[in-house]
Amino acid sequence: MKIALINENSQAAKNAIVEKALRKVVEPMGFTVDNYGMYAADDAAQLTYVQNGILAAVLLNSGAADYVITGCGTGEGAMLALNSFPGVICGHVADPLDAYTFAQINDGNAISLPFAKGFGWGGDLNLEYIFEKLFCEPSGQGYPRERAVPEQRNKKILDGVRAVAFRDLCDILRELDRDLVKGAFAGAHFSELFFANCKDEKIAACVKELMA
Repeated sequence: MKIALINENSQAAKNAIVEKALRKVVEPMGFTVDNYGMYAADDAAQLTYVQNGILAAVLLNSGAADYVITGCGTGEGAMLALNSFPGVICGHVADPLDAYTFAQINDGNAISLPFAKGFGWGGDLNLEYIFEKLFCEPSGQGYPRERAVPEQRNKKILDGVRAVAFRDLCDILRELDRDLVKGAFAGAHFSELFFANCKDEKIAACVKELMA
């Protein structure tokens, strides 16, 4: 599994802390981490939580990433932004129980963390415990297990609703403010990470067009 890490501007200073906790947990599992930044508060490329949604949608829909870890001060804004796009199911995760139940019941592909609210002493340990519970088992198995069948059925119903509710991602991106979209792709390592891992030629061409 390839996991993408995205930080927006208000919490960019915590990027190294989050990356360290994430790598510590998932690399022994055989997963890889691509850090799309922001890497520091004074980065030239400043991401808003809305741009987190744009970037996450492009990464997940193109196959450049299998999972996205992101957040903002409360985690709410980034969650809403990610869920505004097709192909993304993002949960708001504040503790390990949230992480486990979201993975097992909702079977999503992204989480949004509150990087400011409640992030005090032991914040780095809470991140490690969250990542452990998020990835400790294959997702979508249900919790409790006797509820697996109805929960999996509901997930399929949700997927069907979302398939009808959303339009083609490239059409959406082209109709958004061009500077907003270009800014989402302006990170120092975006091009080298994205184009090396993108599996969808249509989305790759769309991104190149919008970056031009």
